[in-house]
Amino acid sequence: MVPTHGSQMIYAIDLLIIAYAALACDPVLTRLFTPPHSQLGVYEVCSSETSIESTVEGLRDVRFGPIELVEPLEAFGGAGTYDPAKLARLYGGRRAKVARGWRDSGNAVESITLISPYPNSRFTTLERGTLIVSWRVGRGL
Repeated sequence: MVPTHGSQMIYAIDLLIIAYAALACDPVLTRLFTPPHSQLGVYEVCSSETSIESTVEGLRDVRFGPIELVEPLEAFGGAGTYDPAKLARLYGGRRAKVARGWRDSGNAVESITLISPYPNSRFTTLERGTLIVSWRVGRGL
């Protein structure tokens, strides 16, 4: 039996709920790695225990470019309040894996950057898993 459009939509919603339930969104990381005052859109920073490859695979509705190895300061950009020297010391010459993508949900567009490994909020260690930095802007604002 071929599933109907409605049942496919329910299945997709269930997968999104499961995917987002596994995320841990952190206001401290959001303050560290995003602009202090966004004039347009909303930023959110979450983390996942899964690898960047699994995260890309799990976010099927997001159009990602290739996973690249980049310098940490390039991965995190200059918009946040974090200390760039601390970040560089923490990575100790290692590069971060980064995937950049976007999705259009009809009423909003979202830009998503995945970074792995990523610093914990105290900058004492690099965490396995993936940091998910998203920026959403709604239409008709």
